[in-house]
Amino acid sequence: MEEANQTVVSEFIFQGLCTSRELQIFLLLPFSILYLMTVVGNLFIVILIITDHHLHSPMYFLLANLSFIDFCLSSVTTPKLITDLVKYNKTISFGGCMSQILCVHFFGGGEMVLLVTMAYDRYVAICRPLHYTSIVDRQKCIWLVLISWIIGFVHAMSQLILILELPFCGPRMIDSFFCDIPLVMKLACMNTDTLGIVINADSGVLATTCFVLLLISYSYILLTVQHHSKDGSSKALSTCTSHIIVVVLFFGPVIFIYLWPVSITWVDKFLAVFYSVVTPLLNPAIYTLRNKDIKNAIKKLINHM
Repeated sequence: MEEANQTVVSEFIFQGLCTSRELQIFLLLPFSILYLMTVVGNLFIVILIITDHHLHSPMYFLLANLSFIDFCLSSVTTPKLITDLVKYNKTISFGGCMSQILCVHFFGGGEMVLLVTMAYDRYVAICRPLHYTSIVDRQKCIWLVLISWIIGFVHAMSQLILILELPFCGPRMIDSFFCDIPLVMKLACMNTDTLGIVINADSGVLATTCFVLLLISYSYILLTVQHHSKDGSSKALSTCTSHIIVVVLFFGPVIFIYLWPVSITWVDKFLAVFYSVVTPLLNPAIYTLRNKDIKNAIKKLINHM
């Protein structure tokens, strides 16, 4: 026992997405392309909104922040995943592992609150259009974004502090491609059942609360507009469809991972890839393809080139 206490884990080993070496090499190019498209797509939207004065409105300010968070969230895990596909030893330092946990929950928590903020913006724009400029002014918009970042940071720190208290002195193998809290807790040299409930409750409550608020917001938007206009519901649905798609794609995997009682390894890995690699790419694609202002700004930019 004394010997075990003196052995402190300085690094962890990832098992990765799969054990097949051939499949890992095959996945290298697709994941590299997906990440490159994610970086280019999200940064392009941020730059486009900054440079085009026609897009200097609260909705696009929030969209620029969403794209920046998606870029950051993808960059926490995907580069490591790609480089590990060509490595035999997929190791990460203890500090690197804790940094991943902090950043994933920081950007993930911030995005959840930001999506609620975007729903509030759409509610005011559609249900109270005459008062929109006075209710959602520039200063309030900045404060709403700051609040989303602050909540994300507080959520991430609460998770990290609990994990840092755990003693790691034995097994080092993580059956994933990044440091996911439930898998890291399994490696602790103590019983973590109670702590696991607390941590899952923390993430689950934040995700579920934001998701319920979003459902209520968009339901109220559609019901309100339908009540005032016969064809209003279709217009509101057209305006909000891109937001609703992003919400479902983002919250679906998160709620499943933290609230589903049965853990199936391949399902968890698939959802983790979808959450960290695919969703950050789909967000700019969805908003670009469904938004007339963004498409017009892109055409204008191409014409000036």
